[in-house]
Amino acid sequence: MLSIQSLSKRYNTGDRALTNVNIQIPKGQVVALIGPSGAGKSTLIRCVNRLVEPTEGQVFLGDTQLTQLNTRQLRAARRRMGMIFQDYALIDRLSVMENVLSGYLGYTGFWRSFLRRYPQDVIAEAFRLLERVGLESFIDKRADALSGGQRQRVGIARALLQNPQILLVDEPTASLDPKTSRQIMRLIRELCAERELSAIINIHDVHLAQQFADRIIGLKAGEVVFDGEPEALDTDMLTLIYGEEDWNPQTDTEDDDSVQTQTPDPIRMGAKVAMV
Repeated sequence: MLSIQSLSKRYNTGDRALTNVNIQIPKGQVVALIGPSGAGKSTLIRCVNRLVEPTEGQVFLGDTQLTQLNTRQLRAARRRMGMIFQDYALIDRLSVMENVLSGYLGYTGFWRSFLRRYPQDVIAEAFRLLERVGLESFIDKRADALSGGQRQRVGIARALLQNPQILLVDEPTASLDPKTSRQIMRLIRELCAERELSAIINIHDVHLAQQFADRIIGLKAGEVVFDGEPEALDTDMLTLIYGEEDWNPQTDTEDDDSVQTQTPDPIRMGAKVAMV
């Protein structure tokens, strides 16, 4: 599905953000990228859709080699990659519905988008998506009147309106409280399962990654140092990725909107796992 081959990124300063990254992601797999700040997680996601141009290597989405596309071809290819941003990237003065419909801009011409003339089936799909993410009663509300979790749900619906093959998700919970963070991660996971979507999620919260991802990739200084199932991410590997730290169990007292089971587990860093 997505194939990243010998990918490297070196900036003009000479600093290397990524070094020889090789990742294969099959259809429907949810992958979490973890690692300390500056490890290259955001750069990797942005190299996939070429918001950042890689220095070396190749990226394939299916049979399409993204790294060789010209501007027009890349614009078309980006329709197949839904991007969900840390800062939401909404237009505050527009309504929730208008922000979701902006996800269709890659398919429509300038004047139709400028005049906000969208096909009726696209509008109907936007309604369905807003209902699915729990915002059906917020359709006409301005984006700047929403909470952080609501804004992230708008971003998710907008990305899905593109009908993508893969989601590229950059720190979706960075600005959210613990309860809302779990809700957003659960929603992304459920939507990927419903639509057989692959996803790469750059996330700082290790226990959320372990709870909601099929696979975890650990980056350190731009290199892959771990690639495996969440259960394999033990304290030794966490120390390799992040450095020395006390990974002993601790009590997490956050509440959730679902029934939870607390199971002490040093591998999961002592975090409480919501069983949903």
